[in-house]
Amino acid sequence: MRTSSVSAAACAALIAGCAVGPSYERPAAELPASWSGVPAEGVRATGDRWWALYGDPALDRLVDEALAHNQDLALAVARVDEARALARIVDSAMLPAVDATFARARSRRSDVIATPFPPGTPIESNDYLAQLNVSYEVDLWGRLRSASDAARADLLASVAARETVRIALVTEVVRGYFTLVSLDAQIAATRRSLGLRSEGLELQRVRAQAGLINDFNLRQLEAEVAAAQAQLPALQANLTAQQAALSVLAGRSPRAIAEDAVARRTEQGGPQSPVVPEGLPSDLLLRRPDIVAAEQNLIAANARIAEARAALFPRIVLTGFLGSESQALGDLFTGPAQIWSLAFGLAQPIFQGGRLFAEVERVKARERQAVAQYQKAVQEAFREVRQALSTQTRAREAFDAESARAEALTEALRLARVRYRNGLLSQLEVIDAERNLLDAELNRADALRAQRAAIADLVRALGGGWQGFPAEPLARQK
Repeated sequence: MRTSSVSAAACAALIAGCAVGPSYERPAAELPASWSGVPAEGVRATGDRWWALYGDPALDRLVDEALAHNQDLALAVARVDEARALARIVDSAMLPAVDATFARARSRRSDVIATPFPPGTPIESNDYLAQLNVSYEVDLWGRLRSASDAARADLLASVAARETVRIALVTEVVRGYFTLVSLDAQIAATRRSLGLRSEGLELQRVRAQAGLINDFNLRQLEAEVAAAQAQLPALQANLTAQQAALSVLAGRSPRAIAEDAVARRTEQGGPQSPVVPEGLPSDLLLRRPDIVAAEQNLIAANARIAEARAALFPRIVLTGFLGSESQALGDLFTGPAQIWSLAFGLAQPIFQGGRLFAEVERVKARERQAVAQYQKAVQEAFREVRQALSTQTRAREAFDAESARAEALTEALRLARVRYRNGLLSQLEVIDAERNLLDAELNRADALRAQRAAIADLVRALGGGWQGFPAEPLARQK
């Protein structure tokens, strides 16, 4: 019997791993041969610290703080740890399970039963048992292997999802930081304009008292000053809201969110150099972590089809134990006390009310969903890159136009003041020139923010400098 059990196990081992599921193939996608709308010259945003292309130490420190303390990223990291642990749990089913037991029992029999024991037989007895138990399921149809492949794909998908969160976090920090810098510039421009208008208003009040201008003109001048004053509260409210949002992204404490300011440079500087995509469009399928995550979800769904199909076939389990059993503790580990057992079990589902076939249909439907999600992720990725390439070019053009407008209106204001001093223009015309210049400066600051944000959006669309999976998650954990 022992020989037959060993032979059965050997035969099962020879045919183990006979998978019954479909082999995975990446869905075909018609990709462009090259990028369109690429600037003639530009920088290539590569590496983990792609935001260094802005050359702003304050931004670098803020991004590092966010990467170290942001709670969304901490949540994504914890999900990776959970997926890694689950993969180890699933992998453990492919190995033999071994446990040891030790038991002591003391019992007393009845001495007044119908069939008494022979004289001298003790009424009370002890029993000691030490045993090593082993069980192993032969993966005849690849069910356990398929479950392991699915869990491993889930792990890789969670790693890619973590990188998606990381890239999105850095992009939001960059966008929020330059929004803050832009608001600083807009507030400074508004205060400068308000100061000039206030000085002019005081002069005109003196002239009104002297009867040189009428009340109508004075009230118009006061309204212009009030209009400039009304712009400040909205800008300051936006500044406070943006600082609070950046503090949350940086993972700061509630006290820091309420009290501390976000460090930033005091001047806006100039526009950034455009970003040029690195590599061919097909490389995007490997660099975008959201596409990688979608493909890993598809791989997991494919593996679960094989797992569900294998559940329709027989399961073979080998069990056994080796140990000792005796009445006296001193005899427990002697030769006569030795016990052992080796068993071979086969279980074949016969009637499950259609549950197993329904499970196969369910996982097939999940695979079709994963295919659709993967194809949609690819479509969205190329849409985002095309849009980001166009946006960075148009944002630079808008900034150049707003800069030219601001320069022209600066000169127009200078000429208006000269003509006013010579009596050729009224004060209202000078204020009108100041109003136009303020609008141009506000638009220029916002255009510069949009140009820098477009650079960050393009880098994110291209994969954010992600180079692929690190070595650790690829290793199969036992």
